[in-house]
Amino acid sequence: MKSKVTLKEVVGTKIIYAVLLVCYYWMWARRDWQAYYETVQNTVFIFTIVFFAMQAGRIYKYSKEEEDELAIQNLRRTDAIGLKIMTAAAVVIAFACAVKAIDGTAAGYALVGVILALAVIRFIIFSVMDSKGV
Repeated sequence: MKSKVTLKEVVGTKIIYAVLLVCYYWMWARRDWQAYYETVQNTVFIFTIVFFAMQAGRIYKYSKEEEDELAIQNLRRTDAIGLKIMTAAAVVIAFACAVKAIDGTAAGYALVGVILALAVIRFIIFSVMDSKGV
C-alpha cells in the first residue's frame, strides 16, 4: 500500500481492535468447550499478529505525513461525544449490576459490546463530520 494514510482509516481500524477485544473476551469468559473453539482461538490469534504488524507500518507512515487540522478537530469533537456515550453506558451497566439485574459475565459482555458499538458510532460520526467539513 503506497497510498496516503488518512485519519479516517486510522479511526476505522479501531473497529477491528474492538472486534478483537470482543473475541478475546469471549475466549476468556466462556464456560463451555466445543471442539471448534481451538480453531477459532488460533485463527483470532494469527489474525491479531498479522493485523498488528500491518498496522504498525501504517501508523508509522501516518505519523510522518502532514496533519489535517480540521480532521483532528473533528476527531476531538467525536471523542467528546463518545466519552459522554460511554459514561452513560457504564452508569447503566453499573446500576444493572448493583440491583442484581445482570451478573459479572453479562456485565463484561455488555461493556465489550458497548466498546464495539462505540467504535462503530465513533467512525460514523467522524465520517459524517469530516465529509461535511464541520
